[in-house]
Amino acid sequence: MPPDPNLSAPLRHLEGDQPPAPDWFRDAVAVAPQVGRLTVKGAGIETFTWGRRGRPGLLLLHGNGAHAGWWRFTAPFLAEHHRVAALSWSGMGGSDWRESYDLDTFADEIEAAAAETGLFEAGAPVMVGHSFGCFPMLTEAGREAGRWRGAVIVDPPIFSPERRTGRRREDGRFAHHRIYPTLDEALGRFRFAPMQPCEALYIADLIARESLREVAGGWSWRFDPSMWARLAVPDRAAMVQGARCPLALVTGARSDLMRPADAAYVQGLLPPGSPRIDLPEAYHHVMVDQPLAFVAALRGLLAAWPNQ
Repeated sequence: MPPDPNLSAPLRHLEGDQPPAPDWFRDAVAVAPQVGRLTVKGAGIETFTWGRRGRPGLLLLHGNGAHAGWWRFTAPFLAEHHRVAALSWSGMGGSDWRESYDLDTFADEIEAAAAETGLFEAGAPVMVGHSFGCFPMLTEAGREAGRWRGAVIVDPPIFSPERRTGRRREDGRFAHHRIYPTLDEALGRFRFAPMQPCEALYIADLIARESLREVAGGWSWRFDPSMWARLAVPDRAAMVQGARCPLALVTGARSDLMRPADAAYVQGLLPPGSPRIDLPEAYHHVMVDQPLAFVAALRGLLAAWPNQ
């Protein structure tokens, strides 16, 4: 059967038009972040910040192939009580690409971005990492006790032993990005990875537009397609168990990446009493599927956790 266009090309039918959006979304994205840039090991790293300096720090870490703009419609809500920052990993978004990638360098990007944006000014901040963003976050969380108040793992690609045996290993190959002659055609090729339904097309449209850049001959994606051929991820369970700050787990109840057995496995790796929040009707990309529920979950979590 041909792929479902609602999954493989959710924006194609719009032909480049922007879909209607609710007031809460328009109001949130109207709160423009302060855009900054810093250098880590020779690569320029893009940062976005919201909220006043001196408030408790909160660092938002996006997933693979994404960028700091994935937080633009949720960060303003969190900035009411926090100094919030997001970065685009090297090789993604508006940050520079590298010749090679490793988790220690990504963790260095976390430290540099948090320091540059003032997240340590009110004491130890909290990190929130989605999907791939959990791996640099856990690497950083394992470095120095007391530096971070806590780390929230959001729908991580950490699988139960039974499921790992059935997953295909990456063979290190990668394809070069295509160049699309028009922005409309490029937007029509956008899809989530893993593919999933998306009711909030206004969110998909925003992040798709900010995932593209104009190049000679048209438009192409901003992330480095070779990254996974140049990056090794160590034992994922050991990364969770090696964290030196409190951990919490947030999952999407409909996620096809982190299935119930995987979530139970990760929860078993966390210290006893670690919070677990399962967001109803959310797939893997929880901030896209249930943005306001995700904000409410983080607000409630940060109000009572970690108790240090």
